[in-house]
This record gives sequence, structure tokens and C-alpha cells, in this order.
Amino acid sequence: MSPAFSTNLNATPLYVLTPDSLPRTLEALDGPARRWVERAGFAAKLGEVALIPDMQGNIQAVLAGWGDAKARGRGRFHMATIAAKLPEGDYRFADGLNAAERAEAALAWLLAAYRFERYKAQGAMTARLVAPVGIDTARIEVQARAAYLTRDLINTPASDMTPAALEEAIRDLATRHKAKISSIVGDALLKENLPMIHAVGRAAATPPRLVDMIWGDEAHPKITLVGKGVCFDTGGLNLKPGASMGLMKKDMGGSATAIGLAQMIMELNLPVRLRLLVPAVENSVSANSFRPQDILTSRKGLTVEINNTDAEGRLVLADALALADEEEPDLMLCMATLTGAARVALGPDMPPFFTDDDAFAAHISAASTAQADPLWRMPFHNPYDPLIEPGIADLDNSPSGGMAGSITAALFLRRFVEHAKVFAHFDLYGWVPAALPARPKGGEMQGARAMLAAIEAYLE
Repeated sequence: MSPAFSTNLNATPLYVLTPDSLPRTLEALDGPARRWVERAGFAAKLGEVALIPDMQGNIQAVLAGWGDAKARGRGRFHMATIAAKLPEGDYRFADGLNAAERAEAALAWLLAAYRFERYKAQGAMTARLVAPVGIDTARIEVQARAAYLTRDLINTPASDMTPAALEEAIRDLATRHKAKISSIVGDALLKENLPMIHAVGRAAATPPRLVDMIWGDEAHPKITLVGKGVCFDTGGLNLKPGASMGLMKKDMGGSATAIGLAQMIMELNLPVRLRLLVPAVENSVSANSFRPQDILTSRKGLTVEINNTDAEGRLVLADALALADEEEPDLMLCMATLTGAARVALGPDMPPFFTDDDAFAAHISAASTAQADPLWRMPFHNPYDPLIEPGIADLDNSPSGGMAGSITAALFLRRFVEHAKVFAHFDLYGWVPAALPARPKGGEMQGARAMLAAIEAYLE
């Protein structure tokens, strides 16, 4: 499935109305149409739809309720709700939206058309939108394609989304964009000094690996994306309870988001030298599982005491970040479904991000608002550093006490980054627990559109 706008020049006009603009529109309608709308009880409330027929019974126009600013401020992608109520056909925005609203509404329409159909046909959304004028519709299609890819990867169960399958998805991306790609698999991770990726994934039936994709001109700024690719997380020997394990196919959501972002960067042909690193593993239980109170030595040489095998994501990321950091990238972004603490703090729809670079943080915050892609800055709070220092080793992968869990995880990752000019970490959820406008229940690309805009701002 590939999201795209309609090109039908005879599309039905759709007028977007607020309660304030409704009276003027009613006055402009002819008598029968005005009476039809009034008797239907249409009041331009957010999400309301009124279909105006012609004398032959065909739809000649659609009125769509846009509500007031307070109602719209309680969510985003409201056009998806309207699109879902429309009968089959092609529609065009006729009036009522400014350029920014048209862009968000157009993206909402495409995102709402997503269906995950690998295992069962779901039925397509039959209302199609003509590419709106005055906005960059090609860019919106790029964003929608990335969201579809990310959702597909996360929604695929671990039986089919193994570390090998995740590697294959990245190889497909590399082939489409003529990027270089390599992988280090199984015991070769030990030979290449990636011991913590090996330790986390060695118990699984499919060997662990680090996938490395490079695209673009070497002379351009180095942008590196690192995504957590834990294809399933049992918790290891610190086994998760069943209720907590139920969603763990989404534990590779950080890598899926990084893959979606990489696809956007390449499709838009940004002037960067892009590197994508994905440690792809499954945290399983076997006789050779890594154990609580094991001490692992990382690629960077820092030793890590394992106090919970269910805090495995930061271990595989640490080796990948250390490798990436060795080439001193200009900008390095880390994406991971890392902590429950982030969800407690900000909920499922607003991931936190961490960076020491105030200028880049400003880019992210501005892009988050402009792109309707929520992110919220949280601190690398240095006074909490002692919490991740157990004494017997350099670092503790799971500090006791349970407080500031998202911050301590971010501080752990920062220990493996020294040379990158700018580093930011994103603690994503990667999932929509209950359907929202343009976001069906299931896997979700979070923050990537804001990251894309922030990268572009950084390059200016």
C-alpha cells in the first residue's frame, strides 16, 4: 500500500467551517441547500459533516465542521475524522483552511487511509483527497510513506519480524536508494568488539546482529541514526509477566522509526552523509542467557553490571552508539522504546527527548509544534549520574529505587557518546493504545517528522 493523492479534476468540493463562519456560508447557499443543511442540524462542530445533494441526488458539495480553537486544541489530525465519514469518491479542499492547516489536514487524510493487511484484508478507506494547492504535497506523501513503513514494521509479529527480517527490511531500503549496507552477525560481534549486542541476543534462535547502512556524499555533514532493534523482549531471565510481554513485538519501534526517518531523508535527497545503525536482537531465555549480576565489558571499555536483564535496550544501543561515535558525526540521533518511566511521565502520545545542545533542542521543539508531532524536552540531569554507578563496575544497567528511570537511562546512553558534535536521545512508545484520528491502534512512527524538520534546520 502506497499513500498518494488523487488527481481527479472533477472532485467534490469540501468547505471547512467554524461556527463563526457558518452563517456566511449558509447565506451564500441557495434556498433548498440552505434548508437541507439547517434541517440536518449541522452546526460546524468539530468533525461534523453535511453532504449537500444536487437535483439528481449526487453530492455537489460537503460542509465539514472545524469547531472552535478550544476544540481543535484538544487533539490533532481532525481531518481524518471527517474523511472517515465521507462516502466513496474524490474530494478537494475548497475553502476554510490556511496553508498550515491544509498541510496537516492532507497528511491526516493519507495517514487515515493506512491499513495493516499482511495477514487479513481490512477494507480500504474509499474517500480520496485531491492534492491541495499551495502546499508541498510531494513532501507529505514522503512523510506518509515513512509512517506506513514504520507502522508495518512494528505491527508485524516477532514470528515474522525476527532480527534477520529486520535486517532484510533495511537491505530493501538500501537497495531502493543505492546505499551501502553491511551486517555483523552472531559470534562475529565478539570479533568486531560489539560484546553487549552479542550478550543480549545470544540466547535467541535467530542470531543477533548489527546492521550498518551508509548513504550520501562523504563531504556532506555526517548524520547518524541509531535505532533500538529488539524484535521481541521476554525480559530475559528477569522474565516479564504476561501482561507486560504482550506488546513486546513493538520493542523494535526505535529502529522502525529510524528506518522511516532514513527513508524520508533519502527520498528528499537531503545534502547529508547518512548512517543508520540498528542493533537487531531478540531478548530470549535459554541456557546461555546473560544473567543478573553478570558484568559485561562494552565496546567502549566501560564495564556494566547487569541488575535487570529486562533493561537490555540500553546495552545494545551502548555498543552501537560507541561505534557511531568513533567517526565523530556532526549529529547523532538515538531512538528507542526504552523506559516505562517515560510513559508514566508523559503518556503514550508525547515522547521525551534529551540533548545537551540548546540550539538543537530549540529546533526539535519548534518542529514538534509545526509538524503536529509531539515531543518534550527532558533533562540530562547530571546530579543523577551517581545513580548509574554501582561501585563494582563502571555502570549499572538498572539502578534500584525506580525513580527518574527515563533520565537515568538517557544518562547511561550518554556515557557512550563523547565525540559527536550534537547528540539527542528519543524515548519513544511506538504504539497507539486506542485508535485516534489518523492513528489506528497499533504501531506508530513518533517524532520522526519533527526530527526531519530539525535536521533541515540544523543544516541551514
